[in-house]
Amino acid sequence: MKLNVTILLVAVFFCSCQGNKQKEAVAVDSKAKELFQGIWLDDDSESVLFRVQGDTIYYADVQNAPVYYEIVKDSLYMYGNEVSRYQIDKQAEYIFWFHSLAGDVVKLHKSEEPADSLAFVDNTFQVIPIYTEVTERDSVVMYNGRRYRAYVYINPSKMKVYKTSYSEEGISVDNVYYDNIMHICVYEGKKCLYSSDITKRMFENTVPGEFLDKSILSDMNFLSIDSSGYHYQASLCIPETSLCYIVNLTISFDGKLTMAVLK
Repeated sequence: MKLNVTILLVAVFFCSCQGNKQKEAVAVDSKAKELFQGIWLDDDSESVLFRVQGDTIYYADVQNAPVYYEIVKDSLYMYGNEVSRYQIDKQAEYIFWFHSLAGDVVKLHKSEEPADSLAFVDNTFQVIPIYTEVTERDSVVMYNGRRYRAYVYINPSKMKVYKTSYSEEGISVDNVYYDNIMHICVYEGKKCLYSSDITKRMFENTVPGEFLDKSILSDMNFLSIDSSGYHYQASLCIPETSLCYIVNLTISFDGKLTMAVLK
């Protein structure tokens, strides 16, 4: 049932004309906006799709980001990660029809059942990240007769990364993921050789900027120690894809950090 709701929810996004990311300077239809308020269901499945409150659309699926909208003439403008324009086919107090990209008419009706609001209970738009709490990893190794100890603290942050997904019809919906901050400490005995936060932006000279903007710093793992120093491996991945950059980090015995993409 959850999957069906998600699929139907994605299908609610309308025939898209993307490109211009600036809002058009046109008069907003306040009457149409008033009619659009409320909870909307799919005519065929009776599944709750979204709730419209004020100038924002909230989805029944908490992984889909709330989005600001405007209704201008016969079009609905959605200002998510990408700006989209959708043509409205029919609108009344309890009816909302629109054309999908494939040319089909999708029909929605406004809920009259108070129980439908339960679909939004605790809907605070919180995506489950890779790590939900601070995670510590401890590595103790011996090298040349000396004892080394290193810690990695994986800290979930509030830094959002938006991922735009598309239905089979090419309709877009924004999902939100939260980036992580890694903290690495390396000790030789009681002597601290290195202690610093590692953030996604530190990889700007190693990973292409366009990829970096869409990715999260998803993991950090200890590899080995040798004459060059302490070796870690960072993963920067775009959510919902298999696209990742794997970057090797080396912390030298004099506390210097270097990075190199794994070929």
